[in-house]
Amino acid sequence: MTTDPVELDARRGMAAQKATEDRRHTAEVEADRAMLRQHQDEMEEALCAGPATTWEEAGKKALYLITLFAGTAEGHDPRHRQLIASALEDIRRLSGDPRAEGEPPGGSGT
Repeated sequence: MTTDPVELDARRGMAAQKATEDRRHTAEVEADRAMLRQHQDEMEEALCAGPATTWEEAGKKALYLITLFAGTAEGHDPRHRQLIASALEDIRRLSGDPRAEGEPPGGSGT
């Protein structure tokens, strides 16, 4: 009897190895989606916990909703993309975010 583990993947055909790899990748993607959904639920719960008491809190809610819309099919329409970019710029500028001057949304400034 040998003490070395047997690599079963190497003993199967390429199609079986690919199918196993695809199943593993699908499971990872599903786990990532579930975690993302959980984080979204937590964020939405926090945002809905009560009415905004400051303009900053109201801006965070608006920013979240605009970002959600930007990820939809309608949000990808060129006219809507321009409006989204303009609204995000306005929120950043009015909130005093230093990135608002001359840096595209999501940019690193480098």
